[in-house]
Amino acid sequence: MPDLLALVAAAIVVAALWLAMKSGRVAPAEAARLVRDGAVLLDVRSETEFAEGHLPGAVHAPVDVLRARPLAFAEKDQPVVVYCRSGARSALAARALRAAGCKHVFNLGPMAAWPSSPPGPRSG
Repeated sequence: MPDLLALVAAAIVVAALWLAMKSGRVAPAEAARLVRDGAVLLDVRSETEFAEGHLPGAVHAPVDVLRARPLAFAEKDQPVVVYCRSGARSALAARALRAAGCKHVFNLGPMAAWPSSPPGPRSG
């Protein structure tokens, strides 16, 4: 019975991830987990916005620069989480990364969505 519950839980997680990728958005807690596990975190806002504050560990990749040279910021097999101020620029950036062949692109949307307390290390 525990194996069946684990299988159902895994199926739910996979389905949720698939739906999030299909819609282009990722839940804030999942974005934090992805970054903690090694995903590149790209801030696609302007230089001024980035200088005024950004998420810890974020790489500055202004959306216009990223759209012109998406593979300058991420490798095709590397997980990437993008964010901006409202979610519009991050959606454009995510689209550009996917069009360039990046397979694991997650759009957090607005920077304000980032969880104030990211999840801790995984157990097991």
